[in-house]
Amino acid sequence: MSRAGTFLLSIGAVLFIALLGWQGFGSVASTLAAAGWGLLAVAAFHFAPLVLDAGAISVLFSRDERDVTLRDALLARWVGESVNSLMPAGQIGGPMLMVRHLSQRGMRARDAAAVITISTTMQTVAQLIFALVGVVLLTGYAAGGSSTVVSVVVLAVVGVIGAMIFGFYIAQRRGLFGRAMRFASGIAARFSKKRDWSSLVTRAEAVDTAVHALYRERGKVAGSFGLSLLGWIVGTGEVWLVLDLLGHPVGWTEALLLESLGQAIRGAAFAIPGSLGVQEGGYLLLARLVGLPPETALALSLAKRARELLLGVPGIVYLHFVEKGWQRRRLARVPDID
Repeated sequence: MSRAGTFLLSIGAVLFIALLGWQGFGSVASTLAAAGWGLLAVAAFHFAPLVLDAGAISVLFSRDERDVTLRDALLARWVGESVNSLMPAGQIGGPMLMVRHLSQRGMRARDAAAVITISTTMQTVAQLIFALVGVVLLTGYAAGGSSTVVSVVVLAVVGVIGAMIFGFYIAQRRGLFGRAMRFASGIAARFSKKRDWSSLVTRAEAVDTAVHALYRERGKVAGSFGLSLLGWIVGTGEVWLVLDLLGHPVGWTEALLLESLGQAIRGAAFAIPGSLGVQEGGYLLLARLVGLPPETALALSLAKRARELLLGVPGIVYLHFVEKGWQRRRLARVPDID
């Protein structure tokens, strides 16, 4: 992990512990304990949005890619989400491993990179729309200073993330990967002039070509966006289920408000591994608006983290064995040289 990553993780951990200590470890733990084995049901429910997210990836597959299926997209999405949630690789590690997973399943690397790039872009755009739905609900649901502050904060977050994703989209349209590789190879050439970087630049430009071609298939891109948005909406059921298990049931509107704005706040802290501490603070801020006790808000966040562990740890273990198997098969294809 880089020094910046370690520093941000440390800040998140301090904030996380401080929030739990402020509300009382015992009260939060006893509230979470009310869910009991129901946390397994929460983990099982998460497969619903996970399948929809996988569909948002697979809808971008080309017809000649017969070696990859929805199952491959689901496994890739599971691995990527596990890494994003539990590993200190930020939000870059997950997409990179999804590309690698699809390419190991027979998809050409350039096509896999294009598919994951566009599906990730569409998922982020869908998240922004989802957050705006939460802001609309907030303005009609709660009145007063607290709701105004939350609305301003979330709108600021949406504005910043929206500007970033728009910039990312423009960069994709202007040859993001080729330009980045040419820039990186130019710097690397100053330190080592023996290595030829032209092949890597050519591969990066091939990814740009695949991205441009896929964006021209507007039906597929729209389908990816629609499935991603549906995935965010269905994910609201997780909040509804957790709060019901904790003994503080809420309506669908309140659950949608908590999930949409909570995910927006978490997304704003993408640089902190797992958004540690920020997610908890966001739910504490939002809980007051829907009448939830602060210890329940923290228990909700911890239940989500428990779900991440229940699905993420097996995902990382699966990734480990898949990588070992792939390396073994690759070595077996290399002929021995006497």
